[in-house]
Amino acid sequence: MNKTLLFVTVLVIATCGLIYELIVGALASYLLGDSITQFSTVIGGYLFAMGIGSYLSRFLEKGLAQRFVEIELGVALVGGLCAPLLFMTFALTDVFRVALYGSVLVIGTLVGLEIPLLLRILKDEVKFKDLVSQVLTFDYLGALVASVCFPLFFVPKLGLVRTSLVFGLLNALVGLWSTWLLGPVLAHPTRLRVKAVALSLFLLVGLALGDRLTTFSEEQFYADEMVHSSTSPYQRIVVTRGKRGFSLFLNGNLQFASVDEYRYHESLVHPAMVRAGSVERVLILGGGDGLAAREVLRYPEVQSVTLVDLDPAITGLATKYEELVKLNHHSMTHPKMKVINTDAMNFLAEGEGLYDVVIVDFPDPNNFALGKLYTTGFYKLLKKRLAKDGVAVIQSTSPLFARRSYWCVDTTLKAAGFWTEPYHALVPSFGEWGYVLVAHEPVPRRRALPEGLSFLDDRTLESLTQFAPDMGPLPVEVNRLNNQVLVHYYEEEWRRWN
Repeated sequence: MNKTLLFVTVLVIATCGLIYELIVGALASYLLGDSITQFSTVIGGYLFAMGIGSYLSRFLEKGLAQRFVEIELGVALVGGLCAPLLFMTFALTDVFRVALYGSVLVIGTLVGLEIPLLLRILKDEVKFKDLVSQVLTFDYLGALVASVCFPLFFVPKLGLVRTSLVFGLLNALVGLWSTWLLGPVLAHPTRLRVKAVALSLFLLVGLALGDRLTTFSEEQFYADEMVHSSTSPYQRIVVTRGKRGFSLFLNGNLQFASVDEYRYHESLVHPAMVRAGSVERVLILGGGDGLAAREVLRYPEVQSVTLVDLDPAITGLATKYEELVKLNHHSMTHPKMKVINTDAMNFLAEGEGLYDVVIVDFPDPNNFALGKLYTTGFYKLLKKRLAKDGVAVIQSTSPLFARRSYWCVDTTLKAAGFWTEPYHALVPSFGEWGYVLVAHEPVPRRRALPEGLSFLDDRTLESLTQFAPDMGPLPVEVNRLNNQVLVHYYEEEWRRWN
């Protein structure tokens, strides 16, 4: 029995086991939102299931080597198919959570059986103290490999479905080579090899069809035809096209619909531009689709526009995707435009210089990574980079559907030392949508709206600050980095509408 190869086997199965856990956690976050809750419950359930598996291993008395190979093949089947099956369960049924935690329980239980069985198989080959230390060393090393490679390589390069199938295939191959490693103590190695080869071929076919499986699963989420899909290290990007035009989705959340995005972007940009003391230097945080930049560039006085967006896949799409390039009027390649792909918080903290207008166009705060961009800490950094007579605007979710969330943004901006002016506009694809205009002190209107706008005129602009009673202010907490109360408000309020 080759002990070295068996320890390598421990490394591989540990990597596979953690990858499945990460896949299910990421998939649950993608489909259900609230990443902290999803990862916490998936990790907790997975560890609990591993404990069940470890306990059940005591009842396996005979044929341990054969049981080990069979368990490997079981993990390969369930783990390899977990992502495509969960995607389809979410799209086609109402039992997604049952399937989600059922897969966590099954995979975790099987993975929990692996190490105890290997320890018992090797107990006569290696001294106990060396056996435990070496097996656990390779087990933890495998966890490190999985945790580093999953976000940096597997998700952006393969996507969740193909990553699931690749590691299922790897588990099946572990089962296959184990029939030779454990050959002397296996009763029916040929039978197990046939099963392992058949399962490997099955998963290879699934891997070959991985893109089709992903597309089929995602097509069930969207009313219109998918015409583009890709995965970056930060998010899943999907473009759909229907009778009313095309739409962009990030992690399943609508970012804009071409049929009415002008309402959103005109309302986002122009109230700030007409009130700033100067509009020579403009900063856009987020807005990688180039649509806010299109509105900014309507002003001939603008001398430079700096756009900071974390994801180069989005800014690349806005530069190369023909329909989006046409919609944003080639703003991303305009001579006045400078695009920087970095974290907005780091950009504000580490950069220098002041800006006359700052447009903050981040996605809604539906997780803690985004929630930090709506905290007092972020807004204080923004305040330092805003010129004395400068104006900034923050997209702030819906004051109708997420009323507490909206007024939490306003309250947090005031806590950061800003003067604020809340306002809202109707965008049919989103409903009533909210923004908050901010400055160091109250600012008057200084310039006229540019020509060629489709939504805003002087009368409409004046009406945006009027709030009906069901959207009016209410007491809320300040969103700070150490409490992220806004994310909790947001999840609770939008859950009622989804």
